[in-house]
Amino acid sequence: MAVQRTSVWKTIALYVGLTAAAIVVLFPFFWMVVTAFKEPGQAFSTELFPTGPTISNFKRVLGDFGFGRYFVNSVIVATTAAAFATLFASLAGYVFAKKQFFMRDRLFGLLLLSLMIPGMMYVVPQFAIITKLGWMNTYKAMIIPHLANVFGLFLMRQYMLTIPSELIEAAEMDGASERQVFTTIMVPLSIPIIATLFLLTFQFHWNNFLWQLIVTNVERLYTVPVGLAMFKSAHEELYTLKMAGSCISILPIAVLFFFAQRYFIEGMTMGAVKE
Repeated sequence: MAVQRTSVWKTIALYVGLTAAAIVVLFPFFWMVVTAFKEPGQAFSTELFPTGPTISNFKRVLGDFGFGRYFVNSVIVATTAAAFATLFASLAGYVFAKKQFFMRDRLFGLLLLSLMIPGMMYVVPQFAIITKLGWMNTYKAMIIPHLANVFGLFLMRQYMLTIPSELIEAAEMDGASERQVFTTIMVPLSIPIIATLFLLTFQFHWNNFLWQLIVTNVERLYTVPVGLAMFKSAHEELYTLKMAGSCISILPIAVLFFFAQRYFIEGMTMGAVKE
């Protein structure tokens, strides 16, 4: 009886601790959203909720301060880069998982070793290449340098290794081409990890600040992170507008994760370990 009572108290303490931790973690986001709906000058008022919620802050940042254009730029860059990076990683993962060729495993090991090189080491040579090609202040400069995703290749290969090779052999015996094998067998069975990789890549490009700042110096090509940083430095006192801009910056990631969380969880739990 005493043991059972102790177990109940431990469970209660666990839930209380988790609830307190969740409140601490989520409160900044709650304050950001609430502040975005307050009138200018009321950001630090003692009222937790605004007495008269307004969407004027969102209208101003989207219209008057150009966040509408920044949002469109971010959608174009993040969606295009995530789509092509996922496609290339899927094709490469299929080859490394199911095809035999000279020094396949050693080549894959060399690619994994590149993950140990800090990302900042690539900035200077990539910038030099972009400059030589004349791609400064273009979408190409913001998208193309990051289409080769070794981490994505690793995820795709490890997941595709779990797909039985007998399915591919049966399809080839029925006369299926390589394209048909990939599109009708590998892709449908790899939807969870494909969705996971797309979400992770989209998040990376949506939040990418440094590279987009380096390759663009015209306002019409600013993405949301760059535009938000410039807005913060120019309008330090407009807290309600800054919170509205911050809400806009996290909205696509929240929406994507909400609709793709089932695939995300399944892909992360099944795709990283070969059974």
